[in-house]
Amino acid sequence: MTEAPTRVAIVGAGPAGFFAAEALLKAGGAAAIDIINRLPPPYGLVRDGVAPDHQAIKSVARVYSKLLARDEVRYFGNVTLGTDVTVDDLRARYDQIVYAVGAQSARRLGIPGEDLRGSHAAFEFVAWYNGHPDYRDARFDLDAEHVVVIGNGNVAIDVARILVLSLDRLAATDIADHALAALRHRRVKRVTLLGRRGPAQASFTNPELREFGRLDEVGAQVDARELDLDPQSEASLEGNAVRTRNMNTLRGYAEAAPAGGDRIVHFRFLVSPVEILGGEDGRVTGVRVEKNRLVPQEDGYMRAVGTGDTEVVPCGMVVRSVGYRGKPIPGVPFDERRGIVPNEGGRVTGAGGGTVPGEYVVGWAKRGPSGVIGTNKSDAAATVDLMREDREAGIVAGRLREGGDPAPAAPRRVADLAGLLRQRGVRRVDEAAWRRLDEHETARGKAEGRPRVKLCSVEEMLEAAGVGT
Repeated sequence: MTEAPTRVAIVGAGPAGFFAAEALLKAGGAAAIDIINRLPPPYGLVRDGVAPDHQAIKSVARVYSKLLARDEVRYFGNVTLGTDVTVDDLRARYDQIVYAVGAQSARRLGIPGEDLRGSHAAFEFVAWYNGHPDYRDARFDLDAEHVVVIGNGNVAIDVARILVLSLDRLAATDIADHALAALRHRRVKRVTLLGRRGPAQASFTNPELREFGRLDEVGAQVDARELDLDPQSEASLEGNAVRTRNMNTLRGYAEAAPAGGDRIVHFRFLVSPVEILGGEDGRVTGVRVEKNRLVPQEDGYMRAVGTGDTEVVPCGMVVRSVGYRGKPIPGVPFDERRGIVPNEGGRVTGAGGGTVPGEYVVGWAKRGPSGVIGTNKSDAAATVDLMREDREAGIVAGRLREGGDPAPAAPRRVADLAGLLRQRGVRRVDEAAWRRLDEHETARGKAEGRPRVKLCSVEEMLEAAGVGT
């Protein structure tokens, strides 16, 4: 008798979700995988987060596309967990549920002035220029000549680069048309990035940092005094190739002739924002920062401690790039403090601390917003190992254990998810519909010499996908 496949629902179609699907298909044993995604198109941050001028990074979508074409995989785009379907609906239909929902909101600074006009979360700015439907109508103060970006990670660097990149370069990418039109009228001349710790602790990667030395009409500026390292930071460079390359690049910027070009990107270190300042009209006028010193902790972490010495950095717009955090989903446990789905190695845990049978989490929703796209591959594989163990033990979603023994798997006598969605009138985008949408966007892009021209509203996407009302 042929083994019945393990029925798995993966909620979220970003890198973590696809790497989980890939690991499940490689793990051995039959699996039937349904990938459920809130937006019509798949790929998550590969589509909505990776900067438009970094097309090579987006090429990982080719791997995901091949997974979607597998017979064992079905795509359910334009389906929202908590609205169109419930967790109980999934528990009634699947042996295992994987939450790959990422981190869908921005962390806050918690300082005065954070909500002034002209103060924006990087999460929103990135989603806006990448054409995410939720943010296509956002407005940003691009008439400001000086912009402050708070943060020293790759997202902060992406934001700074998009603000100063030449229009010719931007126009050759898949940046959203509304963002390109707005950036054509920008007046940005200077972008200052603020890092609360030192240059040795910055979390950006070196290719992104080096890029500022190769941009047309853009100069990189660093104060050599802010590159002086304490003994512990200097020691941290030994054996750390990324940190060493970053320091070499920053020192090169500091030693070069005064930065030229129409636009300047200035890297600052050991400064923390303590207040965002505004004028009588409620608009941003500057950021008050406090200079820091680094204090080594027992675990080797270098903590930034304020010195009491402050200064004001004038600016007309602030972009806060201090991290993403998850948002709660109805029916799914949520750790409000950490902003993740609570878990033990990938097994979801409930309010009482015990594991929820048959439910798992991967990616940023599991560990918080850390790492690069590839980090999610090993992360997903570790969770899938636990899923295999539980499946072999007969632990499945929605089947609570009695007397300490897992309940045996049994046929699910309910309508398939596709049928349930039809009954509820949900306009599902399946794999074929996504292909039509993809072909529509890439054809428009080809006509303009671009990778694609994105549709930026759900209704436009559904129309191009051929999904009726």
